[in-house]
Formats: sequence, C-alpha cells, structure tokens
Amino acid sequence: MPNHPYRVDENWGKIWRDEHGVPHVEASDETGLYYGMGYCHAMDRGMQMLLMRILGQGRGSEFLEASDEMLAIDTFFRRMNWAGAAAPEIDKLAPEAKKFSRAYGDGANACFAKKIPWEFKLLGYRAEPWKLEDVILLARMVGYLTLAQSQAEIERLFIEMVQAGVSREKLDELFPEILGGLDIELLKKVKLSERIVPTSVKWNHIVPTMMASNNWVISGTKTASGKPILANDPHLETNRLPNVWYELVLKTENRYAMGATMPGLPGILIGRNSDVAWGATYTFMDAVDSWIEHCRDGRFLRDENQWTEFRQRKEIIKRKKKPSVEITFYENEHGVLEGNPFEGGFYLSTRWAPSTFGAASLNSAFKMWHAASVEEGMHHLGRLESAFNWVLADRHGNIGCQMSGLMPKRRAGISGFVPLPGWKKENDWQGFVDYKDLPRCLNPEAGFFVTANDDLNKWGIAKPINICMGSYRASRLSQLLAERADMTVEDNFKIHYDVYSLQAELFMRILKPLLPDTPQGKVLREWDYRYNPESEGAFLFEQFYQALLQEVFGKNGFGKDVADFLAKETGFFIDFFDNVDRILLSKKSAWFGGENRDNLFRRVAENALKVAPMPWGEVNQIKLTHLILGEKLPGFAGFDRGPVALRGGRATPHQGQIYKSAGRITSFTPSFRMVTDLANDEVHTNLAGGPSDRRFSKWYGSDLENWLNGKYKSLKP
Repeated sequence: MPNHPYRVDENWGKIWRDEHGVPHVEASDETGLYYGMGYCHAMDRGMQMLLMRILGQGRGSEFLEASDEMLAIDTFFRRMNWAGAAAPEIDKLAPEAKKFSRAYGDGANACFAKKIPWEFKLLGYRAEPWKLEDVILLARMVGYLTLAQSQAEIERLFIEMVQAGVSREKLDELFPEILGGLDIELLKKVKLSERIVPTSVKWNHIVPTMMASNNWVISGTKTASGKPILANDPHLETNRLPNVWYELVLKTENRYAMGATMPGLPGILIGRNSDVAWGATYTFMDAVDSWIEHCRDGRFLRDENQWTEFRQRKEIIKRKKKPSVEITFYENEHGVLEGNPFEGGFYLSTRWAPSTFGAASLNSAFKMWHAASVEEGMHHLGRLESAFNWVLADRHGNIGCQMSGLMPKRRAGISGFVPLPGWKKENDWQGFVDYKDLPRCLNPEAGFFVTANDDLNKWGIAKPINICMGSYRASRLSQLLAERADMTVEDNFKIHYDVYSLQAELFMRILKPLLPDTPQGKVLREWDYRYNPESEGAFLFEQFYQALLQEVFGKNGFGKDVADFLAKETGFFIDFFDNVDRILLSKKSAWFGGENRDNLFRRVAENALKVAPMPWGEVNQIKLTHLILGEKLPGFAGFDRGPVALRGGRATPHQGQIYKSAGRITSFTPSFRMVTDLANDEVHTNLAGGPSDRRFSKWYGSDLENWLNGKYKSLKP
C-alpha cells in the first residue's frame, strides 16, 4: 500500500508518494501512466515546464520581461525555430506515440486547470494547454541545450581565431586532423554578426546548462550478484533549483519503469524497466555544420553563376509594455543565414541535423517501456535523433553501448568542423549515417564499458567525433572497474564520488622536479592528486594550471584578455581541455613561443605558487539558486540553498567545475546519480534538489543532503 496517497482517480489510476517524496504512478495501461506523468510534472515542476516552453517558443519578452537581454534570448530561439514546422513531425508520430503524448498533455492540463505556479500569476501569465507541438518542441530543445551548442561555439571560435591571425601551425596543433577543406583567406572574409569573444548575450539565462556525464555498465562476471550493474551520473548545471531531473516510478499490473524524467517530456530518460536498464551521456558528435554563403541583392550563389533567393521567415516578438519587434530570417538548405543578404558579402548559414525532427525520437523512446533485452534497447535508443552515448544491461546478463544521433554524411576528408563554400554542391550533406554504423558494442571482452564524453570513434564504422572532452575520466573509471571481479552497488557509490585526477598526475610527472623549494612547492609535491574539499594541493595545482593556460594561450596565442575571457566566461578550456593539454604536455610547441617546456613550467610555477595555500572547498563553492527568484530574496526566505563546497575538478570522475556564462555563475557536477543491479528491482539514486519546485513544499530540496554526503535512497516499484 502507498505510504502517502494524495490523488486517486478511478478513471485512469492513482498517484502516491513514497517516503522520499518520489511520485509513483499506477495505472491499468500505458495511456494512464503517461496521463499520470503529465499530472505529476505539472504539479511538482509546473514552473520548470512553463518556463521551458515560453523560452523555446521565443516568447520570454511577451510573458517574462521586456529587457534587451530577453529580446536577444527570444531572437536565438526564433532563429532555431524549434516551435515551428511541428505539423509534419506530428504526422510522423506512430499511433501509440501520439496517443501517449496526448495523454501526457491531458494530465498536465488537468493539473494546470486546478492551479498554476504562483510565480506566473504575478507575471499575469495564463497557461496555454500543453499540446503535441510542445512535446515536439521540448524534444528538440533537450537535444541541443549546450550539448550541440558547445560544438557550434567551438566552430565559431575557430573562425574568430583565423580572423585574429592565429597561424596555421598553431591551428593544426590545437585542432589536429580535422581542418580538411580549410581556406584561411576565404574565412577571413566572412562577416560575423555575433562573436564568442567578446561575449554576447547568451540564451541560457533560465534554461539549464547541460554538459558532461559519466556512465558505465559492468557484466555479471565482474559483480558480486552475478548480474550486470549499471551506473550513471549526468553532469549538468547544479547551481539551480529545481534540479533539471524529476524522478518517477511507473507501474502497471505486470510491468514497471523508474528513473529520471525531464518535465515537459513523456518517458523515462535514464533508468530501467522490469528487464533492461539504460543510462546516457552526451557524445560530442559533430551534427552542426556551417557553410559560407556568397550573398548579394538578397540572393545566394550556387554553382558558377546561379543566384537564388533565400526563403524569408518573418517573426514578430511581442514585448511587455514595449513595441513589438519584427525580425526576418533568411533560410536555405544549409539552415539560417547569419546576416543580411541584401548587404553583399560572405556570411555563414548554420544547420543542426535534428533541428526539424523529433517524431522518430519519441516513437523510439516510448518503446523502451517494453524493451526486454540489451539488443532491443540498442535498436530503440540508437534511433533517437539527438547525440547520446547509451549504456545498457539486461536481466539475461548482457551489457552494451549504443550511440544515437543524426550524423551527417560528408564527402571524404571533411570532418564538418571547418565551414566550407556553400556554392559547391560537393560540400552538401549526403544524408545521415545509419545508427548501426555509429559506435556500439555488445558484451565487450573487458566485462565493462565506460563513456565519459570521450572519443568512442574506434567502436564504430562511422567516426562521428572530431573534438571532445579528454579521456581522463573514462580512463580513471576503467582503472577502478578493472580492479575488482566482485563489484557491488556500494562500490559504485564510491566510484561516483571519486576525485582522483589523471590529468594532474600527468602534469605533475613533469612539474614535480621543477617545483620551487617553498612551503607551497612542498604541499604540491606531496599532493595525492585528489580534489577533496580539504585539499590544498588541488588549489595550488589549479593556480599553476590556470597560469599556464594564460601564459601559453594568452601571451603566445589569443592575447591576455581573450585567454582570460575564455578561461573565466566560456566553456572552451572546460569542454575541450584535451586539445589544450595535448599542447601543454608536448615537449615542443609553436604555442610555447620558442621556450623550452620545462623552463616554461618552472617559470610559471614560481610565479603562480606565491599565493597562500587554501582548501579547495573554500574556493570551489556554489549556491543553488531559485530558477526565477534566485538571489533576489534574503537567505532566510529559503528559496536559495548553500553555498556548498564542490569536490572534484575538470578531469575527475566526480566533476566539480565552476565558471561564468553571460555574467552568471554556472557549474558542472553530478546533478543526479543512479546505480542499479539487475539482480533485483531497485534503483539507488540521489539528486541535487528534490521532487518539487514549490519552495514551501517539504520536497523542495529534500535530497540535497544525500547528494552532498554520498547517501543513496532506493526506488522500488
């Protein structure tokens, strides 16, 4: 019997909370389950749902605020046009997927009809019905938010490097083997209306920033239970309340599914059913390309001398108590033009592969309810249109990995990283790669499989990754998993919280004999390479590393101000530190300005280590702030929590990264942790927050202490 029943509806089923506040939805069929899921999302995370939809539609200026910043956010979302062209995708929904999506919307609307979050009442917003179009919208948004955007931004930054005069030698070192087709003189002619450096207003003011993750799966041959164990900890922006994830348990008479959902979307995104478990990390698939368009008189060049008119899409952005703004977007088969084609010149058109899709992802995601084997799960998850690395396990003892995402087919020698002339037909996409050619494996010989946003190209026929995070986390996780043949759930809890840095170990092999004979040098020399909150060594290593970045890429590369901006205000050195470290660890590099590497390390260390040592936890702290009212009310009001010390760094399995984006603090650290042993029907989790986004609910931040202290709760069907 339920411990805390709070709603019973004989027409479809019932909802109750367990002792952790996690809702359980019970129904006679799947339609009832998705109705109940929609109701729960609207009740506990209605603010999150409505905000995501308002932003995705590009209507923040209409409903939230009429600032210039919000206008820029709306312009971004209108440019992406995820709220448009939904009708063709709705037509592609399978009958069951359409029925379940409608049931989800009906449940959400039933809750919103009773009550909408009071924050929206203050704004004068009346909730519109949740429709199929909204499900398509959020399916598109979730696949792009910072994940694909990080690929787009690094490609944009590359153009800025070219235009700033960074030499070809340095570019080849920083981006090896992916610069096929580069025409430096042509790129210098491209007009960029928005630049990464200096910063422009970012669109992710309210939308959660998503980034790194770990997941792994262990064969029963290496576990104490004899059945597979699967673990996942998506590293997203955690300095916000509510958490982006929402936990649910779904159950019919003969089947269950439980795990993490995302409000606004029907389905368990990370979790398990009665037979199969699955976990996701983002894969840095290059599914975003830009083309150089030669424009004049509102037209673009094709072939030798064919000038074609752009499609024009006019968008009207309404603004509270201000005049509306009309914006015209110019589009062709390469996406949306950045610029005005009536002003002659060279501009970029950019396209994200899944931008007009969504139905196939929903059709496949709903099928995971019935998935009974790893192979069946790989088949369903592989068809998702956004790029993720999935690990899977089943009761039969099988484990596997499958990458998903629409990978464009490009001509030989072209990676997709460098913008190419749009007027040459051979530079167009030639369809998409079959998911079976993407990296995947079934029952690997090692007895486990790890993904941590690293390079998985060797596991596929196609090579979708041309730039990614370093292998430090994946290598450390593999080390820990290889050590034992009797792994338990509790062992995996400890791995989630591991803060050993293989990156630091590599650098310290070079740095240790070069350290100054000072108290700081002694602390760093004796450091164990762990980013514990009390560690002074972690603090001093970061002083050295950040100074080294500034010296190499500031003094000898981008310039001090630009390098400082990249380090503090963007994810460049956070997302793509593998490319950076490849240079820093080299014996010789064009980026060293002719200096010997050891002399460079010694000189930087002498200057950087003059600071007084501090515990890492004193400088690596975040405050979890309310999504709308964060830091606008006094602390005793309880909308914000913290500050809390973050363990970990950029290269540790438990990440703990903090930087600014558009002037606000953001963070990457495990937002949700999950471990499940297929020998039983339990999922062990903790969450940086709680089930509810209602400040005065007992479930507002109810799991935060567990998350901080390494304690796990158990979800059971």
